Amino acid sequence: RSFAQSLLRFLGFIFCGSAAGQAFGGILVILMFKNYRYLFQESYLSLPGWLALATALTLLPTGVLAVSISVKRSRNKQGTLMYLLLLLLCLELSSAALARSYSIRTASQLESVMGYFVHQHNWTCSQDPGNSAVDVMQRKLRCCGVHNYTDWLKASSSSRYHPACVPESCCKEEYSHCRGDLGHVEQLSEEGCLKKLEDQLCFAMTYMFWCCTLLSILELLAGVSNGILMRHQPYHDLSIL
Repeated sequence: RSFAQSLLRFLGFIFCGSAAGQAFGGILVILMFKNYRYLFQESYLSLPGWLALATALTLLPTGVLAVSISVKRSRNKQGTLMYLLLLLLCLELSSAALARSYSIRTASQLESVMGYFVHQHNWTCSQDPGNSAVDVMQRKLRCCGVHNYTDWLKASSSSRYHPACVPESCCKEEYSHCRGDLGHVEQLSEEGCLKKLEDQLCFAMTYMFWCCTLLSILELLAGVSNGILMRHQPYHDLSIL
């Protein structure tokens, strides 16, 4: 009983601290799908992020309640804690399952969607920097093409309207006079956008999955500890019966 009381107090502090980690993961997922919404057409892909924010808001009162129960036990508080732990467990497992399935699903779609944008992009060898979705993505990620700059060469060879150059958004930031000339390949970004975007997606979803999984285990421990304390506390309020 004393071990369960100490464990519940420790887990209460963990829950309060992990609320910030959950909020960080949720905001990370939401912003990623918001910034690249033209690549991810489904609006529900940010659902794991919103579930993580709801979890973070629920973790704070749960942690405070767990610490207070470990100091002074109350039947009402113990029952409320059990309900909150059950709610958290549902949110965590849902977030982990969605993050896992969405990461596999979106990774398989990214290459075809990005390839479509590259072939449909209309650019010229001029000083116009371009403000299309592809240009914004290449500047933000500091990348060029789907795999590398040769994807733009394939797009230009397949259409007579495309010039033999790359968009200026492929240029590195330190080369202010770069115009996408293929004669100066060293001025272009080496990495493709697909790998960089997949790395960001993998980091966000993996972070969400393991954070939710670990917290689910801790919530089960908190439920067991709270159950032990409830078992050793008789119902004094019903003794009159």
